[in-house]
Amino acid sequence: MVNSFDPQGSMLREAIVGSRRTSNYWWASALLVGGLGFLLTSLSSKLGTNLLPFLSAQEITFIPQGLVMGFYGGMALLISLYLWLTILWNVGGGFNEFDQQKGQVCIFRWGFPGKNRRIEFRAPLTDVEAIRIEIQEGVNPRRILYLRLKGRRELPLTRIGQPLTLAELEKQGAELAGFLQVPLEGL
Repeated sequence: MVNSFDPQGSMLREAIVGSRRTSNYWWASALLVGGLGFLLTSLSSKLGTNLLPFLSAQEITFIPQGLVMGFYGGMALLISLYLWLTILWNVGGGFNEFDQQKGQVCIFRWGFPGKNRRIEFRAPLTDVEAIRIEIQEGVNPRRILYLRLKGRRELPLTRIGQPLTLAELEKQGAELAGFLQVPLEGL
C-alpha cells in the first residue's frame, strides 16, 4: 500500500496493488512454460516426432503417459490464462481515499469485466467510528486493517495475499486513525 498526502494535508490516498503482484507474474509465467512443455511432450508422443529438442518422443507412449501429460498441460495453460487475464484487468487493484475537504471516504477496486467491473463505495467521514486491526497468527496468518462505519459492517482496507508485517500494519493503522481522528482498535 502506497500512501500519498496532498500538499494541504487534507486528503490521504492509499494505492492497492491487487493482482499485479510479483508472485502472480511468476506463477503465470511458470504455468505457461510448464503447460506448454507438457502439451508439446504429449503431442510429441502422439505424433512420434520430437517437438522439443531435448526430448526423445519414442520413450513416451501416448496412452497413458502422453494423454495424462496433455491433460496436465492443458490445465496449466488454462490456469496461466486466468492469471494473465486477472493481471491484465488488474482485479483487486484500486485505492482507498480519505478526503477531509469533501468530508468523504472512497474505497475503489477493479473487479472482473462486466456490469460490476467498478466497485466503488463512498461514505461521509462522520460515519467512520474507528480503524480496527485484526491479527490472526498460525499456518494461514491474517493481518488486516478494517474501516468500521456506523450501522454498517467493517470494510477491509489492506490488500489480499501477502500479510503485512506487524510494524507496517501498526504504522498504517496509527497513521490512518490519526489522520481521521478516530480510535485505533484491536492492539
